[in-house]
Order: sequence, then structure tokens, then C-alpha cells
Amino acid sequence: MVAVSELVFGLDAELVRLGYKASTMAWYRGCWRRMERFFASRGVQEFSLDLAMAWVDQACGGFFDKEQAGTLKPTDVYLFRVAQMLDDFAVHGAVLRRYSRTVDKLTAEQADVLARFQAWLESADCAASTVRAYATVAGEFIAFAGARGGLAGLDAGVIDAFVATLAGYQAKTVEHKLCAVRSFLRFAGGSGLVDEAVLEAVPAAKSARQARIPSVWNPADVTKILEAIDRGNPCGKRDYAIILLVTRLGLRGIDVKRLQFADFDWPGNRLSVVQAKTGHRVQLPLLKDVGWAVIDYLRSGRPQSDCPQVFLRHTAPIGPFADQDHLHQILVKHARAAHVPLGEKRRHGMHSLRHTLATRLMEDGTPIEQIADILGHQSVRSTGVYLKSSLGLLAKCALDPDGSASEATR
Repeated sequence: MVAVSELVFGLDAELVRLGYKASTMAWYRGCWRRMERFFASRGVQEFSLDLAMAWVDQACGGFFDKEQAGTLKPTDVYLFRVAQMLDDFAVHGAVLRRYSRTVDKLTAEQADVLARFQAWLESADCAASTVRAYATVAGEFIAFAGARGGLAGLDAGVIDAFVATLAGYQAKTVEHKLCAVRSFLRFAGGSGLVDEAVLEAVPAAKSARQARIPSVWNPADVTKILEAIDRGNPCGKRDYAIILLVTRLGLRGIDVKRLQFADFDWPGNRLSVVQAKTGHRVQLPLLKDVGWAVIDYLRSGRPQSDCPQVFLRHTAPIGPFADQDHLHQILVKHARAAHVPLGEKRRHGMHSLRHTLATRLMEDGTPIEQIADILGHQSVRSTGVYLKSSLGLLAKCALDPDGSASEATR
């Protein structure tokens, strides 16, 4: 067994290494101090999951009673995570990614409705990401309606109350959630679970198409990030190959995570990927630097595993990345190591590297149809949004106020 103080010290260093924010670390440290005092008050120095859970139960005012009653709050679940994370670090020496604890409990009947809705989406050939996202929102809606008379008594008032809970979300998020609710109500109406007329009570909340200016990186900053990656260790080899696949080929993060050995045509120097978002297969040239980075990882960095996916997590349990892992922390970690500033108002996830590639190709004069093919866009209208992210391109579009009308229309 390991002392609580020693365990906390080691986990603190690991979370800092993983790039956890200073504010998050301050919260964890506060929780750890409270837990250490709890252990000390009982004369215990060595960590014990049972005693850690006793602290969680006390700190939450009855965690396990709340769990049975279905009244857990997010803050209660966070404290459960603190205890579970310490235990996992004591056992595996690593931070695992399995701390889910349902906050909104669904009854067996509600869970059955949700499962049927998921099956309905799958039968309509919806993408796996859509099924997962819509099911999440539908679960929230079912739980919300369940506390207000259930689906049988669903009316416009309940829907209005649910819509009111979306205040403060970005317009795109509201649009997504309302689309999910609308889809669920179509299913529920067709299944006789609700009056089909309630579908009309869901308001339209379309966000302006492509209103947001894509977030892009300065090419020099991208170079600095790549050069700052320590390729002398397995994680560095993996991260370097992942970031290159996005910056050089424009792959989406989820497609990188799902990349399999069979997707590589080494003799033909090609990469063939079925996109998770569209379901369409795209063929991309396997550029030299990208190919050698992947080979270096496979030869000298990838853990021993039978998984068909190329890229794996390097913490226990060894396996492929989950779809919910956006690889954001990988990019942030190396950007900080390169001393590249990360502004609060600028998105700096992996997808921003894809935006950067598209903008650079457009500035280099690459035909928009070709850029759409590279990015796997189904419509060139989706690609045209990158015009907004380049001041140089926008300047070319500006009209001369002193020019003639005939010149403006050429």
C-alpha cells in the first residue's frame, strides 16, 4: 500500500504532465487536502479506496443514498472521480478514462424507450456519431419530461421549459439539441408514445450557416509545435504522427483515431479512409514526412497490441482512443511546450489544424473543388467558409469604390 500523501504527490505531477489547466489543478488539490484531513482524522496514512469512498459519501451528504434515489448532482460525481482516480493511479500508475457515473437516472421503461430510439436511428442509416449524440440529448429530454408527467403527458409547456434550459448555449449547440429532440419526437410520435402534434411546439433555432470564422494557426506556430515534440519517447512519436496527419492531410480527429493498418497502401503511397462524418471513402497521397512519422511510431513507439487501430493510448488499459476523446490535450500540451500562446477566445483543437491546411491551400491557389476532395466535403459551399479566415483572400474580394459598375461585375 502507498501513503495518501505520496499518492497525491505522484498524481499531481502526472496531471500537470497531461496538461490539466491551473484552475482544474487548484480544484483537485483542494479536494485532496480535504481527503487527507479525513484520513488523518481516522489515524490512517495509507490510501484505501473504501475509506476514500467514505469521504466521498460524507462530503456529498450521502453519495450512495443519492445514487439510489437518482438525485446525484454533477458536483457529487466529480468527487467520486477524485477518489476513483487516486485508486486507479495507485493500481496502474496511470490516469484512466472511465469515471462515468449517471447523474440523471432513467427508469427501466425510459431506458427501453431510449434504446428503441437508438435502434430507430441506426435503421435509418444515421452515422454512429449522430446516433450517439442524439441519444445523449434524448436521454436528457426523457429524464426532464419524466419529472414533469412523463412522455404520455408531454405538451408544449414541457417543451418550452426544456428549451429554456438551453439559454446560454451557443446557437449551433442549441440547434443541434433541438434537432435531436425533434428527431426523438418523430420516433415517439410514430410509436404512439406522444401526441404527434407536440412536434410543432419545438421552435426553429437555426444558426446562421457558416457564421463563425474558422480558427486557424500561424504556419510558423505549427512548425514550432511540431519541432517541440520530443520524438525520443513513444508518446512523442505517436503525437508527432497524429498532428502531421491532420496538418498535412487534413484528416478529422475521429478518422485519425479510427485509422487502421488496412487503410495504408504502402506500395502505392496512398491512404484510403472511410470518413466517420460522411461515410464516404477518400483517397489521399501518403506524403513522405507523414509516412515516415507513422513508420517510426509503429517500429519504435506503439505498444504491443492486437488492436487493428494504428494509434493507441499509452496508459492502462492499452487500447484505441475513444470516440469522445478529441485529442485536444495532445495539441495543447505540445503548444505549451513550444511556448505558442493559446488565447481564450480562439479554438485550438485538432480541427483548427484542418482549418489551417484548408486556408493555406486556398491561399496557394488550389482549386476549391480539389480542397473539398482533400477535406472530404460533400459540397464546395462547406469549403468556401475558409475564405473568411484569410485577410489576403478577403482583400482580393474587395470592390474598388471608385471603379465602374461594369468592372465590379466582371
